[in-house]
Amino acid sequence: MTDALMTSPLLREPRHRVSPRARLMWQVTALVEGAVTIGVLLLVGLAVDAVDVRWWMVVAAAVAVLVWVAVVPQWRYAVHRWEVTETAVHTQTGWWAREQRIAPLSRIQTVDRAEGAVARLFGLATVTVTTASAAGALEIDGLDRRQAVALVAELTARADAVEGDAT
Repeated sequence: MTDALMTSPLLREPRHRVSPRARLMWQVTALVEGAVTIGVLLLVGLAVDAVDVRWWMVVAAAVAVLVWVAVVPQWRYAVHRWEVTETAVHTQTGWWAREQRIAPLSRIQTVDRAEGAVARLFGLATVTVTTASAAGALEIDGLDRRQAVALVAELTARADAVEGDAT
């Protein structure tokens, strides 16, 4: 490989982390999902006599949820990164398998910001960058709300400027 390829800014991890509050948001979300799952397990065990739910099954499920809540959000936070360069949007996601995505500014079709109920509690948002890629949109989950608003404005302006240069 040439030196130019080895030092390319797009062949390294993106520079910016998501908000540190994203860890707590992911923990709360996982805890709620786990509690609902255990609740359904208990209801099915009580309501359907054909399913024999033992006490140790519920304890095992609760331990699995607690391990998930303790480990996965920390791991995701260590991996999730993003960056906007002069020419592209670069994201890295995952907790088990890592995925790096790079979308040229010239290919951006839409830029959206979403805030779910839990994200709003933590002042966070998700920015979605849609392109014509078969792999789908790029998502930056867990950004500070103000940072997300600024990022949407910046990407919209920069994509529009790139499109204007092409014509």
